[in-house]
Amino acid sequence: MRNFSNGTPAGKIVGVRWMKSRHSAADGNCVEVAALPGGGVAFRNSRDPEGPALVYTPAEMAAFLAGAKDGEFDLLIG
Repeated sequence: MRNFSNGTPAGKIVGVRWMKSRHSAADGNCVEVAALPGGGVAFRNSRDPEGPALVYTPAEMAAFLAGAKDGEFDLLIG
């Protein structure tokens, strides 16, 4: 399995299914995510699908999602 690092061009991450939240804006300004082989998760900007991807480990994603579910980041959106 191939390891991807932060900044890998998202267009070079092939064979994955990019998805976005059903709550995404209709104008196309979205964050898209993809599960990577080996358990990581990649993020990309839908306005720049060939641009750099941010890549996180399963443990990093679990910590972030737990914080989001607990409301720890609510202050970021007012």
